[in-house]
Amino acid sequence: MAIFSISDIRMAGLSACVPPKTLSNHDYKWIKVKEREQVIKTIGVENRHVAEPGQTTSDLCFQAAEQLLGELKWDRNEISILVFVSQSRDYIIPSTSAILQDRLKLPKSCMAIDINLGCSGYVYGLSVIGSMMKAAGLHKGLLLVGDLSNVTSSYRDKSTYPLFGDAGTATALELDPGAAPMQFNLQTDGSGYEAIIIYDGGVRNLASKKSFATRKYGEGIYRNRLQIALNGIEVFNFSLREVVPNIKTTLKHFGRELPEFDYLLFHQANRLINETIRKMLKVEPERVPYSLRDFGNTSCASIPLTMVTQIREALEQKPQKLLLSAFGIGLSWGSVLMETSGLVVPPLTELEPASQPGV
Repeated sequence: MAIFSISDIRMAGLSACVPPKTLSNHDYKWIKVKEREQVIKTIGVENRHVAEPGQTTSDLCFQAAEQLLGELKWDRNEISILVFVSQSRDYIIPSTSAILQDRLKLPKSCMAIDINLGCSGYVYGLSVIGSMMKAAGLHKGLLLVGDLSNVTSSYRDKSTYPLFGDAGTATALELDPGAAPMQFNLQTDGSGYEAIIIYDGGVRNLASKKSFATRKYGEGIYRNRLQIALNGIEVFNFSLREVVPNIKTTLKHFGRELPEFDYLLFHQANRLINETIRKMLKVEPERVPYSLRDFGNTSCASIPLTMVTQIREALEQKPQKLLLSAFGIGLSWGSVLMETSGLVVPPLTELEPASQPGV
């Protein structure tokens, strides 16, 4: 179990961007009205923002970063690290972080790296960029986190299509001696890698003609091997088995108590999973914000998107103690205990054509 603390790193700001196109699960014609209503009630998703062809995760993160840097009035030449966390990169090669370094006009002295993670990606991303900034004495950094999950979901797969939405986020961090520590507990169980997977298109199973063949995997579940496969029961059982012990272990290790935290921000998996975890922890609903209803499960972007859309004013107006818990694909999961003060949090934006290259 990787339990560690990172000191002297402060979150300076946070922003989020979504595609303008929205889909309503009330209009999901693949399943009947009664089943639609049951799906919406169970997963808690009514509407989702989805990218149009040609729009990418990097476009969303680029606009979020531009907005945030404008609000912060940072000198871009002082940014020494950019970390991009996503499962929907622009290309197989090169890294998307390098493309974003250039698009954002960051200096050549800025290191740029990609991290291929989904659901747990924001917490893991904070640990990576925070550790590197602390170890190397880097004064300013950008964590860009997001995904286009809808693009790999089959319309004829009722287990995935109504769930996922698309979003990109930007988090600004700076070296600040004396800043409250970020306290992490990160875990992995690769034996469950098939619980959420796209089987073809990587080096293990190269894309072929067979990859595009649609098959039936259950009632109302049709997909090909280039589309996401989700074992809902396995993910549900994993989440209930691992998330609460992870949180409790983190609190005990660092001598903290759950009531001291203003908000608990969970990865927006689905409402049934999240509400079950909340009740297991015996936390009041008002301390556990949701963005599921209007945005769906936005993969690694879900926690920062929830912060921007649900508790923006609280983050800007006074210090907050936060517990972030992310869990899912990998399987991987983790928590971070952190404190914020005076965050710059611009309102949520929708992607503008000017934020897409060549438009």
